[in-house]
Amino acid sequence: QVRLVESGGGLVQPGGSLLLSCVASGSSIFSISSMGWYRQAPGKQREFVARILRDGNTHITDSVKGRFTISRDNAKNTVYLQLNSLKPEDTAVYYCNAVLAGYEYWGQGTRVTVSS
Repeated sequence: QVRLVESGGGLVQPGGSLLLSCVASGSSIFSISSMGWYRQAPGKQREFVARILRDGNTHITDSVKGRFTISRDNAKNTVYLQLNSLKPEDTAVYYCNAVLAGYEYWGQGTRVTVSS
């Protein structure tokens, strides 16, 4: 069982930055196969944003490459998503995801609103 708690969302102007955090409990993130971020914009389906594997390899969706960075701190059992050069189309609820032993776990989400 893995519990995920996200934080760091908020209202930001276009071009601004945010740092999202996802703290995992119940299991060391080092033993989790992968952790990632998804987002769901109003009226749209949830979509993949970024993932970091246990070996440290990362995958970023094309629409945010060069602007978003995923990283982790094993000592803090935390995965981060750095959001830079934000655009209005990045507005969404961002969800943390973990895969452990074939099961998927989700956090409750943190809302990011990009607006002037």
